[in-house]
Amino acid sequence: MKTYLAAAAATLLFSGAAMAQDTAPDGSPAFGIEPYVGVMAGYHDFDSDNQGRLTTNCNGASGCPDGAVLEGVVGVNVPLGPVFAGVEGNVAKGFSGIDWEYGVYGRAGVRAGDSGLIYGKVGYQWVDTDDKGRAHNWAYGLGVEVGPKDIGLGGLTGPAGPRLRFEVSTFDFHSLRPTAGVVFAF
Repeated sequence: MKTYLAAAAATLLFSGAAMAQDTAPDGSPAFGIEPYVGVMAGYHDFDSDNQGRLTTNCNGASGCPDGAVLEGVVGVNVPLGPVFAGVEGNVAKGFSGIDWEYGVYGRAGVRAGDSGLIYGKVGYQWVDTDDKGRAHNWAYGLGVEVGPKDIGLGGLTGPAGPRLRFEVSTFDFHSLRPTAGVVFAF
């Protein structure tokens, strides 16, 4: 009986995949690999709750390792019809308080509109501060990418091209890190 149920489930799965559309609304393949690179800018604001490794001696805003960051990202998305999954790496240089940040994330989300994405991500981040403090821990984020067709610039770049990205992430729930930038898909 279990064999018949497994065979029926596999038949439904493969027939559903075969009936799925060959392209997404923006003309890109519904299944495939989409590499991308991007540049982001933002501000990493650590809590002053004295609970995290980087905030042990933090006395309000003046003692926290807060600061502006300029970040480069590189990754790959795997479109799976209306959803996608992927991996991403980042390196960020800070301008005050933060020296360097780098990490790796897994991403998953839904494709929105003609060329947009709504996603969540989970990964591991390393943070070095100007005062030689170091910490590494889990990091989480939510974001949205908006492509040219979604903002009224239809037809400029075809299926791949630039997308505006807006994201908010946190380092072990002891910080808030809003960023915005441009991601270029290939």
